[in-house]
Order: sequence, then C-alpha cells, then structure tokens
Amino acid sequence: MKKSMTRHPGIRVSLETANPYALVAAIREEFRRARVDREVIQRFSDEALSQEDPPEIRRICKEWVTLD
Repeated sequence: MKKSMTRHPGIRVSLETANPYALVAAIREEFRRARVDREVIQRFSDEALSQEDPPEIRRICKEWVTLD
C-alpha cells in the first residue's frame, strides 16, 4: 500500500477558487475543525504564506492536506 505524502492525509479540502490565500484559509478552518494544535496551524500558515508564487503556495498546501 502506498503511504500518503501529506502530513494530515485525513484532512481533505475542496475549493473551487484559484485564490491561494482562500485555500490557505480553508485549510486553516479544516485544521480547527479537526482540532489540530494551534502551533501546527501556525507552522502551516507561516510556511504557506512565506511564498508569493501561487503554484508554490498550492504545492505546500498539498504537502499538508489532501486537496480535492
């Protein structure tokens, strides 16, 4: 069985916008719903928002959760 490459494979986010900041916000909300530690949410946010390139932000998001 192939191991998931995401840090939180049980968390799935589906968003129909190309806006990378909306994606980051949606992931943060799903993390809160899943009761992920605040420190983890902050690390994700810092990593994702340290980028300016939308494809890079999306790539980082894919490392953290499953994107539909």
